[in-house]
Amino acid sequence: MEREVMEFDVVIVGAGPAGLSAAIRLKQLAAENDHEVSVCVIEKGSEVGAHILAGACFEPRALNELIPDWKEKGAPLNQPADEDRFLLLTESNHIRLPTPPQMNNHGNYVISLGNLARWLAEQAEALEVEVYPGFAAAEVLYDEQGRVKGVATGDLGIGRDGEQKSGYTPGVELHAKYTLFAEGARGSLTRMLTDKFGLRDNCDPQTYGIGIKELWEIDPAKHKPGLVIHTIGWPLDTKTYSGSFLYHMENNQVAVGLVIGLDYQNPHISPFDEFQRLKQHPALRDYFEGAKRIAYGARALTEGGFQSVPQLAFPGGVLIGCTAGFMNVPKVKGSHTAMKTGMLAAEAAFEALKEGRANDVLDAYPALYEQSWVHQELKKVRNIRPSFNKGLLAGLAYSALDTYLFRGNAPWTFHHHEDHKSLKPASACKKIVYPKPDGKISFDKLSSVFLSNTNHEEDQPIHLRLKDPSVPVTVNLPTYDAPEQRYCPAGVYEIVQEDAGPRLQINAQNCVHCKTCDIKDPTQNIVWTVPEGAGGPNYPNM
Repeated sequence: MEREVMEFDVVIVGAGPAGLSAAIRLKQLAAENDHEVSVCVIEKGSEVGAHILAGACFEPRALNELIPDWKEKGAPLNQPADEDRFLLLTESNHIRLPTPPQMNNHGNYVISLGNLARWLAEQAEALEVEVYPGFAAAEVLYDEQGRVKGVATGDLGIGRDGEQKSGYTPGVELHAKYTLFAEGARGSLTRMLTDKFGLRDNCDPQTYGIGIKELWEIDPAKHKPGLVIHTIGWPLDTKTYSGSFLYHMENNQVAVGLVIGLDYQNPHISPFDEFQRLKQHPALRDYFEGAKRIAYGARALTEGGFQSVPQLAFPGGVLIGCTAGFMNVPKVKGSHTAMKTGMLAAEAAFEALKEGRANDVLDAYPALYEQSWVHQELKKVRNIRPSFNKGLLAGLAYSALDTYLFRGNAPWTFHHHEDHKSLKPASACKKIVYPKPDGKISFDKLSSVFLSNTNHEEDQPIHLRLKDPSVPVTVNLPTYDAPEQRYCPAGVYEIVQEDAGPRLQINAQNCVHCKTCDIKDPTQNIVWTVPEGAGGPNYPNM
């Protein structure tokens, strides 16, 4: 069976804030200039928003520019952020610190980013953007000159053995004059493009964090709509970059989460179990007493910032949003910058299409980025995240100096290292014994994955691939005590003892698409690829 081919002016991979903002902006410009542009957005989640996970305390700056009358159109920004608290946690106590200016949330909103994405999709469809959820882009397509000419979605109906099943359907080829990649942190196609075009040759390595989040419905007497709490310190040691958040949303709900930098050194660390410990802290526990946990999820996020932004444009396409890495880490926000970069790419693409320059590299997009408030915002905070490589206290001290004395204009730039190279041998690190979950405030991985509504067709090829199947047992297990068992927040990786010896079992059906394994594996032996479309989590209100 041959693959069907669909032709568009622009194809956008990923229906998150960046991709949908790009689609909307393209259609706005087409209407303003009376110049037709066909736009298609494909999304690997079963619906728009299914794979979206963020805090989220949302800054509406880019939304104000994109859709100034968003309030009248019913955007789901209902709960203003009213109060900020910044806490340093010790094991049994806490110290309230002055709130850093970057973390002042006056004018922002506590929201579900997934619900905002769903609303943005409605706005895009009203402008005649074609939005196709449930279609995972599995392959980048190139023309004879090596220029990106679109993407192909994955085949459906392939069995675990690689053979076609009775319901086999080949993927669809989506051809475009320009393809915008908006895959989020550690995009699988972005990784291929980076290798092919050398997009990271002239920038720092990208660095990441793993964010783990739960949504709770709490006692109305304890609910403080608009309260925004951020913490640093415990439960991690002072060498490990981490921070937590507790956001009071509407409807007696709170979002609680922990972010841990994936450059941590101790292979015995389990981010999931550190998160369960966090909720038991005296400063937070009371909120969860008698409350109901209603959702769980995890996702990697980019932390490299200014010095880790790669080459953005290449023949036939561009990178937008978090797949390129525009998160402002000190601000704990990336959606507003992701949206803006999508809009900038749309403006560059529209001008090229209007002028008949569709074969050009979109150099106008990186030029627009360098002139934008996104570039200015990221440059000012570029040294704050890497300053914590010297430890918590050194990071706090330098951040204060950089913010208040240099005001982001220090005449130097700190640099990043690759996260997977930071692990020390297990024998050189302290083993961590985590308390058993109580089933009320702390939980196990499998019950948590159940709440994420994760589902994959079991009879399909495993989408978590090993370059060398022997490495997990010959290298990772003896050297690092198989850290994949702990850094995965969904119980995907398991060392099974058999008569013939230990082996790595991959429970791919548990995968919540966080991408941590692709990032943190010390030998870079694990490659995350897309499963069948519509597979993975289905997050409600996350």
